[in-house]
Amino acid sequence: MKKVLMIIALLSVFAPYSVVSANYNQRQDVQEFIAEMVAQHGFDKNQLMTLMQHVKKQTTAIEAIARPAEGKPWKDYRPIFITKNRIVKGVQFWREHQDELKRAEQAYGVPAEIIVAIIGVETFYGTRSGNYPVLDALTTLGFDYPLENTTQERRDSREQFFRKELKEYLLMSREEQVDPRSLKGSYAGAMGMPQFISSSFRAYAVDFDGDGKRDLWTSTPDAIGSVANYFSRHGWLKGKPIVSRAQVSNDARELGSKKMKPHTQIKEFKKKGAVPLQTFADDEMATLLKFEGKKGQEYWLGLHNFYVITRYNHSPLYAMAVYQLGQAVASEYFASR
Repeated sequence: MKKVLMIIALLSVFAPYSVVSANYNQRQDVQEFIAEMVAQHGFDKNQLMTLMQHVKKQTTAIEAIARPAEGKPWKDYRPIFITKNRIVKGVQFWREHQDELKRAEQAYGVPAEIIVAIIGVETFYGTRSGNYPVLDALTTLGFDYPLENTTQERRDSREQFFRKELKEYLLMSREEQVDPRSLKGSYAGAMGMPQFISSSFRAYAVDFDGDGKRDLWTSTPDAIGSVANYFSRHGWLKGKPIVSRAQVSNDARELGSKKMKPHTQIKEFKKKGAVPLQTFADDEMATLLKFEGKKGQEYWLGLHNFYVITRYNHSPLYAMAVYQLGQAVASEYFASR
């Protein structure tokens, strides 16, 4: 296990982050959290108090959570992820792991290009998985979520979310028999090549290489299988279309939104003047999405599988980046065979 943790540390991104002493174990709200973990999950109080005593407040995590990339318009968001280098590296990743990707496709019904694109968007194929101590990041955001530019209600909601993920992380660490102080991830506590949060790790991570443990940091097969399992468990429909650019008449432009869940049949959109450029069955359910593109408004009809991608990250911009990166990588991969 020491060797594994050493490899994990070496694979982490060496991005600078700022820490300050916070004395979290002296705070009443943290002590209440500890008491809950003891009462509900059988943790040792003294061990948790010691654990929290050494947690450092991650000030740059607080800064980063306030400026997510998903706040950008599509014209600025797309160039972050759809780049020549990311496409080339995606083709290389696919070639190196084609057997595992094929096996994941067969086991879960999720296309290889979607799995590759998720790992490509999240961590540039495992090379940028984060250098924040997960325990510190989740504790910081669970108890010191920034109030600036947000309401008290939203702050309370986000703190509850990160406290829940902290609970899940402690449970995960115990189940996987790892030191909770040892694992690194993003500023928001997302972990490994696919950037699973703690609850997703517990629910969807799989041991795809059969070595007896779920390792999303150093086992590419586990990362591939876990992403495929995540999509399968969220309802991915094998062989079904995902999304299409749409030709939209003036009367139908007001239908465009960022509503992600399909709610209207394709034939109804056609009647109203929104026609997909790809051929879809008229009874397919879709949503009409509007993005601020480089050359003006773009309209896309997203189907069920597009909505499934948004279960990984609830931004339609994110889902579109995954789709387009996957398409670009697949095109290059099959052209070079």
